[in-house]
Amino acid sequence: MQNILFIHQSAELYGSDKTLLYLVVNLDKNKFFPIVILPNEGPLKIELEKENVKVIIAPVLKLYRKMFTPSNLLKFTKDYFKGIKTIKSIRKEYKIDFIYSNTLAVLLGFFLCFFHKIKHIWHVHEIIESPKFFTKFFRYFLNNPTNRVLIYNSFATCKFWNCKGNNQVIWNGIAAFPEIEEEEKAVIRKTILTTDNEIVFALVGRISRWKGQMLLLEAFNKLVKTHQNIRLVYIGSTPPNQEHFLDSLKDKIKNYDLIQKVNIIPFQDNIHQFWQCIDIAVVSSTEPEPFGMVAIEAMMAKKPVIAANHGGLTEIVVNNETGFLVEPNNKVALKDALEKLITNPELRTSFGEKGFQRAVENFSIQKYVQKIEYILENN
Repeated sequence: MQNILFIHQSAELYGSDKTLLYLVVNLDKNKFFPIVILPNEGPLKIELEKENVKVIIAPVLKLYRKMFTPSNLLKFTKDYFKGIKTIKSIRKEYKIDFIYSNTLAVLLGFFLCFFHKIKHIWHVHEIIESPKFFTKFFRYFLNNPTNRVLIYNSFATCKFWNCKGNNQVIWNGIAAFPEIEEEEKAVIRKTILTTDNEIVFALVGRISRWKGQMLLLEAFNKLVKTHQNIRLVYIGSTPPNQEHFLDSLKDKIKNYDLIQKVNIIPFQDNIHQFWQCIDIAVVSSTEPEPFGMVAIEAMMAKKPVIAANHGGLTEIVVNNETGFLVEPNNKVALKDALEKLITNPELRTSFGEKGFQRAVENFSIQKYVQKIEYILENN
């Protein structure tokens, strides 16, 4: 039995949060005993504890853009000692075989492994193009021999960091979605204010600077002038202290006079139910996605995916087979791809079926967990 200490940056249920949840819950408990450190309470903690996973709240030394001020650096130092104290108490109770840092943002695991010679796995879920200082900073830490293994969520992420050492690319995985009853579908349709004869586009994910909400809105504004049977749904919330992105999106919807055609729904933990009432998934990220969890969720729900042709999305969506890959930041290309699917229901069905098969074959939770278990057993 190996004791694995997982350290993660948040307690939400977005992309990297879900990958941790799926991994920890599905690990072979006859071989591995997981302990998870999170920085705060939240839905991820609730879901882990439903599965009887031991969760501890403690500082994780999360790196962020505004931390380099005297007060924030002082807080970082205090959190360092608090985090080390927490892990020392864990080690009194358990022999820790691996510390598994899930995302670059958490530094606590690296520092502990560096000073105490514990085996460290860093699972990298990010591409950080700016500021350049952060890129150099993380590349320095990733190249340190303290890291036993570096796991990347896509070849795009691995190529971006271009680090030495034991590099492994493991695509994220998810389980198949359960079918929902017609009564549940009716409730979801009511939530997104849609009817059976509307074609629903959805962008699921954080409302932020680079996820492409504004770009999609501009393309939709062009389409709605000639296609009355379409609806746009955004599902997601803003990161903490970035509510201005949501305000700007609402203002743009109002300026385009699209309030009756566009819905914004906060983050939903039952997202699989919403996918049943969506026709087309859009992942129009203006910067490269390291992977693109939303794309495989949509494919697992048999939905066609229109995605920006960069980053990890190019490893998920097969152009003209499971959806369309369009030029990033090009609203005309995005509009044209959407129009092809609006006017061709058979193509939507074909893309959805082929996407489902690809998701099952390449992005299953079983393959994802098995590959990580192999690393834990052989390093």
